[in-house]
Amino acid sequence: MSPESIDGDTNTNVDTDIDVSTANTMRERAGESRLKIWLLLAANRLYVTAVLALAVFVVFVTLVTVIPPPLVPQLSSGDTIETMFSAMLGAIITGVTLVVTIGQLVLSQENGPLGEQRDRMENSMDFRDYAEELLGAPSPADPSVFLSELVNVAEQRANAVRDGLSKIDSDQLQWEVDEFTESVIGNSETVREQLNGAKFGTFDVLFAALNYNYGWKIYQVERLAHDHAEDLGEPENTLLDELKTALALFGPAREHVKTLYFEWALVSLSQMILYAAIPALVVAGVMLTVVEGSTLSGTTFGVAHMTVVIGAAFTVTLVPFLLFTSYILRVVTVAKRTLAIEPLILRDSQR
Repeated sequence: MSPESIDGDTNTNVDTDIDVSTANTMRERAGESRLKIWLLLAANRLYVTAVLALAVFVVFVTLVTVIPPPLVPQLSSGDTIETMFSAMLGAIITGVTLVVTIGQLVLSQENGPLGEQRDRMENSMDFRDYAEELLGAPSPADPSVFLSELVNVAEQRANAVRDGLSKIDSDQLQWEVDEFTESVIGNSETVREQLNGAKFGTFDVLFAALNYNYGWKIYQVERLAHDHAEDLGEPENTLLDELKTALALFGPAREHVKTLYFEWALVSLSQMILYAAIPALVVAGVMLTVVEGSTLSGTTFGVAHMTVVIGAAFTVTLVPFLLFTSYILRVVTVAKRTLAIEPLILRDSQR
């Protein structure tokens, strides 16, 4: 234990080894670099695709140029070009069909008979009615505003907990409550700023929601109520329960927004891959029917012109796959970081 004094009273000690507050934002909880989190989650998927395409082109041209000279004539031969791009032509058609089919399978849950659709509507309206009781006003229709209102309620109830428990004669409890409520209020302010003006369809709404560490906060409410049961009366327990209710409601709200975003992203992915597949097929067809080993001779700065042409064409034919990679990287990263809706810690960096 590490005893410390509070308010200059050297005879009053508190146990500051207890982890009351924790890293709130996803980057802090993940223990990973800002660049990695930005690339996996925050960056525009088209920018990520462009970066991947540029990397493929540069690596392809560099390796063909650096590897022993016999590779350049081999790459420029008609047989090699035909084999390479005929394979890419088949891969594009198969891959696009597969991705669109997967997207349709995921979206098929939105289709169903009237009874199922009515049940979905009733469940959604029940949740909105419950949220309306919590908010004291009709639930906002905009996802970012709705999440922001839930965060506001949690912040208000955290303030109520701090004020309601301030007169209890327990320095340990006072220190834990101050640390905990300060963490809740600070995290709420940060997430509310991120949600302000965020539009659904972009990743901004879900990214802000992922930065609200509600699971750890629920656990802390439960721990405070259990560890200090002898110091707490009915009014104090009521305040803690109200805060826990507000935090617990944020969980399913975030999961619903996450589900809607996944469906939105898969639809967007299917559209983008279909758009990218057309020029990819055209380029592959041109390379098969028009380009030969002797089509473009010469070098620039030691790089054969045919190497650049084939590298550029190869990169264009890979764009549908690179789009798929950039979108799925975000989806699986979010899914992995939100496996548990309840207060369970799955990542070593948060323990």
